[in-house]
Amino acid sequence: MRTLDMIGCGETVRVVAVHGGGPLRRRILDMGITKGSDIKVENVAPLGDPIEIIVRGYKLSIRKGDAVSIEVAGGE
Repeated sequence: MRTLDMIGCGETVRVVAVHGGGPLRRRILDMGITKGSDIKVENVAPLGDPIEIIVRGYKLSIRKGDAVSIEVAGGE
């Protein structure tokens, strides 16, 4: 299982599932990161946190700890 925190800069992947529950899962889904959406990793901070991504045409920064709960496929 690959998660969003494992993806390198410039790679594009597709969301397979959003794991977890409660407020974290709801916040991720509210940001537009839903099953089937494409995500491009635009930039990673020098210390690895946060990760800047492009999803549904807009840029978004997400914490690496939150990215662990987003399962992705492709971009290998």
